[in-house]
Amino acid sequence: MDLKNKTALVTGAGRGIGRAIALALAQEGAKLALAARNQQELESVAQEICALKTEALIIPTDVRDEKQTREMIAKTVDHYGALHVLVNNAGLGYFKTVAEMKTAEWDEMFAVNLRGVFLATREALPHLRQAKESFVINLASLAGKNTFVNGGGYAATKWGLRAFSQCLMLEERQYGVRVLVVCPGSVDTGFATGRTGSPHSPKKEIVRPEDVAETIVMSIKMPQRAMVSEIDIRPTNP
Repeated sequence: MDLKNKTALVTGAGRGIGRAIALALAQEGAKLALAARNQQELESVAQEICALKTEALIIPTDVRDEKQTREMIAKTVDHYGALHVLVNNAGLGYFKTVAEMKTAEWDEMFAVNLRGVFLATREALPHLRQAKESFVINLASLAGKNTFVNGGGYAATKWGLRAFSQCLMLEERQYGVRVLVVCPGSVDTGFATGRTGSPHSPKKEIVRPEDVAETIVMSIKMPQRAMVSEIDIRPTNP
């Protein structure tokens, strides 16, 4: 896909991996719709995108809310006239033992990490199909392939996201919709350095958000006849 003048919507776009993906797509000439709960962070990213001589639409959205998520897709298509790339990046984690996990924490992880992806994808599919050449990119994690102490809730959402993505790929490829699930290990963001209770600690060799973003852009730019459906990203020398 040639991303120039294509429309891309990124959730969780205000910081970290989402911000890096949005900027990488903008550098390729894509027009961006930016969604997250924090409007101030979105405005900051939008300014960076405008400096790259492309457009940015801010849509404050809580993907836990079905109405807001539906409106997020509608506003993107109303503004740009099409949708070519959906990046489901919004996510969060509480890292506790099952015995210590609160029901509200469990429910919030599933609401954002899995249900929100379902809602956004379902609403976007008619527009992605219409585009004939389009992409859904879901940000999972190596936690979606492994288990660890304090990961019962978070890992469950990411294992589920991988299953959802693989089923979606089989259903939608006939319509020209390619589906990619990306599974990074620890990434140098606030999430990975413990701001949300992650078990990981920062290291000099840690993967950076820009590494994830570049990998996604390369996958999107592959010929339509070829689809990379799943990618693991980990440090070369941890």
